[in-house]
Amino acid sequence: MTRTIAAALAAAALAGCASLNNVESDVTSFSRWPTGRSPSTYAFERLPSQQADPQQAQVLEDSARRAVEGAGFAPAPEGSPPDVTVQLGARVTAYEISPWDDPFWYGRSWYGPYGYWGRPWGPYYRGSYWGPYWRYGYPYPTTTIEREVAVLIRDKKSGEPLYEARAMSGGNWAGAATVLPAMFVAALRDFPAGSPTNPHRVVVEPPAAAN
Repeated sequence: MTRTIAAALAAAALAGCASLNNVESDVTSFSRWPTGRSPSTYAFERLPSQQADPQQAQVLEDSARRAVEGAGFAPAPEGSPPDVTVQLGARVTAYEISPWDDPFWYGRSWYGPYGYWGRPWGPYYRGSYWGPYWRYGYPYPTTTIEREVAVLIRDKKSGEPLYEARAMSGGNWAGAATVLPAMFVAALRDFPAGSPTNPHRVVVEPPAAAN
């Protein structure tokens, strides 16, 4: 039985690690893509603020390239006008959350249904206490990271916007090189039709090279 439990815990741990590799995003998408039109060539279009920081813009474009080409577009040959232009945007904001802001934290102790330190209270049964209990330790501030990416596809000749999408994701780990490419994939998951339900959850596994 001990070996069986250990094997089950190991399997659960591996499953947890695998699930952490997935990026969940709330996606909003709108489409005016013409019926029957196939994706053709594209080129990234940089806004003036992005032109002022070409290195940062290049990082953003590299993050979105897989998603754009996965939607069926191909880079326009050098010297040839693209069929569409693609504008990109991204925002990454970190918020530090202090445990001392929580009214349920008292001094160096905090209350919770589970824990590893402290004296539990509740019915005593065969050397174990059942029920919630106090636990003691040093609380540490945690950081929540909010991310948002945006994609706008325009017809090059007319300038008409044909597809617009945003993806939002949050968590407590950075991993921008892994998360942002997956979020761009999520933003273009509905192309070309868009989605009738906004926002909606999209789960993407980041590329293996980024893990």
